[in-house]
Amino acid sequence: FRDEPTEVVGLTANNGEKRFSEVEEMAGAILRFPQERLAIFTCSFGSAGVGYYSLVGTKGNLRLENAYEYRGSSKCIVTIKGRQTEKVFKAGDQFASELIYFSDCIMNDRAPEPSGREGLADVRVIDAIYESARIRRSVQIEPVRKQTRPESEMEIKRPPVENAATV
Repeated sequence: FRDEPTEVVGLTANNGEKRFSEVEEMAGAILRFPQERLAIFTCSFGSAGVGYYSLVGTKGNLRLENAYEYRGSSKCIVTIKGRQTEKVFKAGDQFASELIYFSDCIMNDRAPEPSGREGLADVRVIDAIYESARIRRSVQIEPVRKQTRPESEMEIKRPPVENAATV
């Protein structure tokens, strides 16, 4: 949405297993954005592994498979008005790219994007989700206006790590 949520509803659950004594087994949230847009997510340490996400809009949907793995390619399936297209993205080393970018920012005295303010905005949303789960009702979030956003020109591509054991 290129925007920040203004309200959240959060839920957490634990199935009683000992391994989840210090962390929630599952969390879910509904995030309301400006212009009456909603995002919904569920995260779980106890469920079967699922490595994709879906976006659903008014004209179609997008599904990114292998979205969270650091190895292997990802496949994006876009369906608009019933027509489906697929694009495969080759694996890359995102951590190397991040280190190169942040090092360059430090050496050239530039503010990185995302900045610490971006991280703080994310933490505010997470805190609001936990608060909503605790009080069992929605929580309003004061809007944070972004100064800048990442642009495609900032992309740095690095080849994937072939054998993590040797790194």
